[in-house]
Amino acid sequence: MKTLTRLYSFRRCPYAMRARLGLLFAELQVELREVVLKNKPPQMLAISPKGTVPVLELVGDDGAGGVVIEESREIVEWALGQNDPHGLLQVDLASANALIDQNDNEFKYWLDRYKYADRYPELAQSEYRQRGEVFLQELERALADHSYLLGDRISIADIGIMPFVRQFAHVDQDVFYSLPYPRLQRWLRGWLAHPVFQQVMTKFPPWQEGDPVVVFP
Repeated sequence: MKTLTRLYSFRRCPYAMRARLGLLFAELQVELREVVLKNKPPQMLAISPKGTVPVLELVGDDGAGGVVIEESREIVEWALGQNDPHGLLQVDLASANALIDQNDNEFKYWLDRYKYADRYPELAQSEYRQRGEVFLQELERALADHSYLLGDRISIADIGIMPFVRQFAHVDQDVFYSLPYPRLQRWLRGWLAHPVFQQVMTKFPPWQEGDPVVVFP
């Protein structure tokens, strides 16, 4: 059996979702090692001491580990650089990167405070939501003329941002779907029903040393 690149992942983490989306759209197979964040495997910590997912380990033919990619965006870029059959990189990459930067920095900051408002009592939860909505308003405008964020087909921007919008929506779905962002809501619903995203969210048991190899997808 061909030795596969290894992905340490956690199903519900939006960064790990982003990485799995990139691998699926690149039509690449990896060995998936599902992680329990409260009990991180020492094999992952040995190659990535920061202890966050996703972590991609490129593996040689002898089974030995090699290059380690520790950031979800870099995993997506690596995967699509290997194979991009759906043309996710065939967009204005400066615009895509600017949107993903805004997502990862400004939006994620307010998303964390909205989701875990009890940990951040400085503001009311509704205030954190409203701060996060500034980015949602930008996405709504981006969807004014086409089905996806940068055009009429899926791009790296969509897969880079969708898991975080999903997490924001799931804090309180009734509130999210009552907000005045019909295009964004339609975009998110489309993603939640997308067969690739449903494949991304397949449940796997936590990995332990000695387990059979789990090939994803």
